[in-house]
Amino acid sequence: MGNCVASGGTTTVTAAGAAGEDGRRRGRRWKAPREEQLGSVPGRIFSNDGRSRTAAVFTQQGRKGINQDAMLVWDGFGGEEDVVLCGVFDGHGPHGHLVARRVRDAMPLKLMSAVRASKAGLDMPAAAWRKAFARAYKTMDKDLRSHATLDCFCSGSTAVTVLKLGSDLYMANIGDSRAVLGSRDGGDGGMVALQLTIDLKPDVPSEAERIKKCRGRVFALQDEPEVPRVWLPFDDAPGLAMARAFGDFCLKDYGVISVPEFFHWSLTEKDQFVILASDGVWDVLSNQEAVDIVSSSPSRSKAARSLVEAATREWKTKYPTSKIDDCAVVCLYLDGKMDHERDSTASMDNMSLDEGSAADPNEAQEQEPALTRNFTVRTVAGSAHEKALSGAVDVVVAGAAHDQSWSGLDGVTRVNSLVQLPRFSDEKAIG
Repeated sequence: MGNCVASGGTTTVTAAGAAGEDGRRRGRRWKAPREEQLGSVPGRIFSNDGRSRTAAVFTQQGRKGINQDAMLVWDGFGGEEDVVLCGVFDGHGPHGHLVARRVRDAMPLKLMSAVRASKAGLDMPAAAWRKAFARAYKTMDKDLRSHATLDCFCSGSTAVTVLKLGSDLYMANIGDSRAVLGSRDGGDGGMVALQLTIDLKPDVPSEAERIKKCRGRVFALQDEPEVPRVWLPFDDAPGLAMARAFGDFCLKDYGVISVPEFFHWSLTEKDQFVILASDGVWDVLSNQEAVDIVSSSPSRSKAARSLVEAATREWKTKYPTSKIDDCAVVCLYLDGKMDHERDSTASMDNMSLDEGSAADPNEAQEQEPALTRNFTVRTVAGSAHEKALSGAVDVVVAGAAHDQSWSGLDGVTRVNSLVQLPRFSDEKAIG
């Protein structure tokens, strides 16, 4: 179904003086657990507030209904002690929270399968890692399309994933969640921010061109001219505020794709941490502000919480009439060290639940990239460029599942990822 494709460009960034890969791992292969075994995998965390030996995570529900953000940190990914996989997944649509959790659980296993299929072990060059991530994302989207109980026709999720392998970072993303590096300035030793991924919005020239070639439409609503959206050719729906996503199959014939953009970064001793966050954070904080907050946190294990709390305060200050968005943050420390204090939620580190489980901790909270960075922070007196790159999260769906109140447009200084559902049925559209 559909002929819209993209090459999934590769961007390799090598810092001056980078050491390259540490200790070549000839012949080593991934050790992949089965999905039903995820609950017993050590080093794998996805709790709302937790820590591993390398990272801290925190998410907070906004004011629009169920928290649709999901996170993952997997220390020892693939059975290798020095390998870490992190991800943030921001769902949208009536079943977006379920899509995000499904991607969180299943996509890492598909990445392991893609690496095994390459028969190259862990010592692949960046180009081979690009292919592995592309294959994993492709099979993940196929999984969602064929899922027996999860309706992804007008629901979907972003994904930003970072794999730390020795002194290399391999990153893939779709949508508008973002990864930012905190690094020490060689001059005064202060912290500087570098955006590692691209916000894939419909107004990126190459994204808009692809969508239009596939008969999709890109335009902004009159009451939110700064937010370009993707629309069906025959209906003013659904108005998706991103150009790539998992799910959203109503738009997959019309230019929205799940092919990730891939990036490679060679670490140096100046690089301190990576922040992965959903756009609930980036809509109100700049990259530099986020890095400053994390670097000044008195406790590494609380850094993710500190950043979410700062974003929440900014929402209340800048957009007092808006409903605060969900916020999710992963702070990955590149030296592999955390402070010694113990989080009360650490006992949740090895938990993994099926997307339908009532015990899921989230349920308790009701142009081609050329290293051009999209700073989407929106200030009250922000520039037109900042506003044009602003993102969106959540959805307005009357009578949505789970008895949630899908009233995200109330107060409308805050945009949403989806405007409305198409008028045709799922069966008719697919047929």
